[in-house]
Amino acid sequence: MARGEAGRRGADIRSDCWISIEETKSGTIEIEVKSKTATLYGDSIRSLIEDGLRTMGIGSARVEIEDQGALPFVIMARLEAAVRRLGLEPSQPYLPPMLSECTYTTSRDRMRRSRLYLPGNEPKFMINAGIHHPDGIILDLEDSVHPDEKDAARILVRNALRQVDFMGAERMIRINQGKLGYIDLEFTIPHNVHVVLIPKCEDAEQVKQVDSKIEAIRQANGISQPTFLMPIIESARGAIKAFEIASASPNVVALTIGLEDYTADIGTQRTKDGRESFWARCEVVNAARAAGIQPIDTVFSDVRDMEGLRQSVLEAKSLGFEGKGCIHPRQINVIHEAFAPSDEEIEKAKRIVLAFEEAQSKGLGVVALGSKMIDPPVVKRAIRTVDLAIATGKLPDNWREQHEG
Repeated sequence: MARGEAGRRGADIRSDCWISIEETKSGTIEIEVKSKTATLYGDSIRSLIEDGLRTMGIGSARVEIEDQGALPFVIMARLEAAVRRLGLEPSQPYLPPMLSECTYTTSRDRMRRSRLYLPGNEPKFMINAGIHHPDGIILDLEDSVHPDEKDAARILVRNALRQVDFMGAERMIRINQGKLGYIDLEFTIPHNVHVVLIPKCEDAEQVKQVDSKIEAIRQANGISQPTFLMPIIESARGAIKAFEIASASPNVVALTIGLEDYTADIGTQRTKDGRESFWARCEVVNAARAAGIQPIDTVFSDVRDMEGLRQSVLEAKSLGFEGKGCIHPRQINVIHEAFAPSDEEIEKAKRIVLAFEEAQSKGLGVVALGSKMIDPPVVKRAIRTVDLAIATGKLPDNWREQHEG
């Protein structure tokens, strides 16, 4: 008798639920629910599992579930994973409904100051991630997921994309390398993924292959919105080919770096002062700027050291980076505050933006501030500084009216 399990690795029971399923020849579905809340939710759990099995084309089975208070989308994911581990291919996936809160879109040039990494097989971290207001939330299918759990993680991530309100944060996934990554894309792209992070990227061909796979999935599912790409430089070879990678596709919107793998690749240890990675980080910034995309810095791994994080962000900003990775929600506010423009920067940017708008209103092709000519890149940077000041609450939306007053 075949048996499939999901939510357990060895003797480790997940904090959400564990499901075991066996094929039978009884012609019925038998469901045993073990839960502290079985008297309240036992019947609804049984109904959910029975509906799921019928949807997947299974009419004869015995199911055991140990529930720890999992939400329906989690139970649905664990059930489908158990069915697939049984060696059965569902006649159709058991999808939860797509909530309207999960259908918002993104834009190429939106702010990406902070991106919060969440393990793809841990729903407890996903449910309230949006309340911390990161610019992006990464549902990670790569390094944070044990190899034995990657199959279950991609189903859970797919369901989370349909059911979890990330409150406007950009919806990102980090895929695995090679064929596993293509499977990740097949499961997730149809469910409103905004940005795909490509790990350990070493040449333009990797980007093009991922881009091509996404395009095929978009075409097959009638998806009109683009799916953007953020390659991650994590090796000496990747750093040397940074511009080639950054310019590999028009869908690449940002380039970032992962220093744990990079420093291991060059045979050294990562340090707080970062001398060993200074060149590679500068390569990422220059490659991104040359390609017209956003340079995004690595994560700061010590979640207790807030001052160290602040100094790291200020250094990243001085090098030209526009964002940084997070591994804990408490890092988000520090990152946003440190990336915020100074009062001096805001005042200068306001003067440039006003001069630019005045020149436009007069039909002038040249922008001047006093006797000094202002180049288009300077105007563009000033507009971005003003936008960032508004987003961080350092400048009101109606600042022009206040200036006139």
